[in-house]
Amino acid sequence: MQTYIVKQGDSLYSIANQFGTSYQVIASANELNASQGLVAGQALVIPIYGQFYTVQSGDSLYSISQKFGIPAAELANVNQINLYQPLSVGVRLYIPEAPKTEIEVNAYIEPTGGSVSETLETAARKHSNNLTYLAPFSYRVTREGTLIAPPLNQFAAIAAENGAVLMLVVTNLEEGAFSAELGRTILTNEQVQNTLLDQIIATAKEVGFGDVHFDFEYLPPENRQDYRNFLVKATERLHQEGLLISTALAPKDRADKEGAWYEAHDYQAHGEIVDFVVLMTYEWGYSGGPAMAVSPIGPVRDVVEYALTEMPANKIMLGQNLYGYDWTLPYEPGGQYAKAVSPQQAIDLARQYNQAILYDEEAQAPYFFYQDNEGNRHEVWFEDARSIQAKFDLIKEKNLRGISYWKLGLAFPQNWLLLEDQFTIRKRNTNS
Repeated sequence: MQTYIVKQGDSLYSIANQFGTSYQVIASANELNASQGLVAGQALVIPIYGQFYTVQSGDSLYSISQKFGIPAAELANVNQINLYQPLSVGVRLYIPEAPKTEIEVNAYIEPTGGSVSETLETAARKHSNNLTYLAPFSYRVTREGTLIAPPLNQFAAIAAENGAVLMLVVTNLEEGAFSAELGRTILTNEQVQNTLLDQIIATAKEVGFGDVHFDFEYLPPENRQDYRNFLVKATERLHQEGLLISTALAPKDRADKEGAWYEAHDYQAHGEIVDFVVLMTYEWGYSGGPAMAVSPIGPVRDVVEYALTEMPANKIMLGQNLYGYDWTLPYEPGGQYAKAVSPQQAIDLARQYNQAILYDEEAQAPYFFYQDNEGNRHEVWFEDARSIQAKFDLIKEKNLRGISYWKLGLAFPQNWLLLEDQFTIRKRNTNS
């Protein structure tokens, strides 16, 4: 699988000729309208066996072999070059496919407005074959410990048809926001806990959930130990019923990170107690903040490296956004919120306003600017094949359990192509 960055003057036809394929294949893989022009700086995934790499200054066969996970001797043999001879800058090498890594993949899916849209159901059907878990978001807990279910429509059937475990996501959302007071009630009231766990088990059996996933956020810091105690109790009961248990964790890069989102989340405790965790490694760039990459690779790596000091790699799912944001400039705190956009929508905006897509090497994320028809200047950060590859490389480097997407329903075809190309998706039953 080849990632190609569009240059000024490129066409689908000229790119296809470079790689011995057809423009129709490239258009279909990237979900492009072949009649529309390409955008300079746009990342395309070319579905060929293996890929090509152009030698850069400082490269050696050994360094290239390390980058792609292919023995240097194999690279030399495939490209018919001397293993010990220095490489010339600009030479194009063929890189055969590396062995696939097995990982688990989760994706949240969030119905809104009290119903499941056709777009969401289509996304679930399209991608569940590449999922270990499908996670409808979310069952909300009441002050009495009962559950308010989201609309599920055909999600259970879709998961079963594709061998995906249905994940029962439980949150302390109340009136559209995470509630510290509701969280405190859940974690300190034994009667509420017993009612909640009874309801969770009954719902799991009725609907067919295989994993119970607690996403309790904005918890009072003084309830940190209470959360730990609740998880011990929940794990014992859920495991007795043959259910997995997992949690979502705020993206901490140190144990003593301050803030309402972080302090009650004890990485060490979660790593010891539950079956796996999802690190919410996104939203550095968020709708109410200044324009920046949503999941810059540096901060993401910092969170992963801290998590690895508190729990084993095989319990860590890396969180990944399937969206970006379009900010209206200048940014003013408390002002206008950024608009969420899918990667495909971002490219359409760049094409509409005739803007080249730029790439921030430090953040490993694409971005661009444009001026709308009313004269407002915008800044857009999103995801592409390069930015998702940086996360895939981190997962492989650190031997993480897998990746968890927030959220289905946003078009990002390159992600799924690269995921299938590089990973074997683990399909499991709850007893494995």
